[in-house]
Amino acid sequence: MGKIAVIYWSGTGNTEVMANAVYESAKEVSDDAELMNVGEISAADAAKYDVLLLGCPAMGAEVLEEEEFEPFFTELEGSLSGKKVGLFGSYGWGDGEWMRSWQERTEAAGAVLIGSVIANDAPDDEALSQCAELGKSSVS
Repeated sequence: MGKIAVIYWSGTGNTEVMANAVYESAKEVSDDAELMNVGEISAADAAKYDVLLLGCPAMGAEVLEEEEFEPFFTELEGSLSGKKVGLFGSYGWGDGEWMRSWQERTEAAGAVLIGSVIANDAPDDEALSQCAELGKSSVS
């Protein structure tokens, strides 16, 4: 079992709620899970984890948050080959294109995509259940 990092950015709190659900379930299956805001970790330090569960909402024209999360993820991409990665986030418009693009980038970087969860606005019970499953799947 490897080290698990749940790293997120949240503007309205919706993705933070999802991050907490992912983290709580990851903690149930691993003693080595950590939760942090993207501003609390460098891409170089994130690359030291075996499993990365990354959360970011859709921003603007369905893109990752551009000030903190996008630069972090861009730097991290070169270190994703062979790593287990899960993605999650919320959106308030569009159809989830930002998540599809993010999944494609993650897989193109050589990561093993273990799942993704999206919620329209605030996560409902179903989205939170999917977040819990994502956290648990980080060790399977």
